[in-house]
Amino acid sequence: MDDLFVGRVMSTDLHTVAPETLVADAAELMLDNCVGSVLVVENGELRGILTRTDFVDIVAKSRPKAATPVSDYMTADVVTTTAQDPIRDVANTMTEHGFHHMPVVSDEEGVIGMMTSADLAAYLSHVQTPSPA
Repeated sequence: MDDLFVGRVMSTDLHTVAPETLVADAAELMLDNCVGSVLVVENGELRGILTRTDFVDIVAKSRPKAATPVSDYMTADVVTTTAQDPIRDVANTMTEHGFHHMPVVSDEEGVIGMMTSADLAAYLSHVQTPSPA
């Protein structure tokens, strides 16, 4: 796994919203596309990430959901990776922090993908020998 890089496993079908997008609209986008997160992008730059977990906080605080922008709840200090980073390093970081999503960025192109725990599981299911039953 040390010689496998993020660019070969990451998801590239990204779902993005602007910081002023209402949380209700972000939730609808996530549900419609069966994704666990949306990237908050402004002028082509990653500003944050909003995940299913963030919605627990939104509901718990019972703010008027229709009038609440994602910028109120997104994680702004986003830990990212690049397409050239080894998968093992990304998996270790995700495990260490309890992340299920890690945006993949490029200095030239901005956000280019998303590494998810599902991407890692799918990769492992193809390269690992199943354990005995």
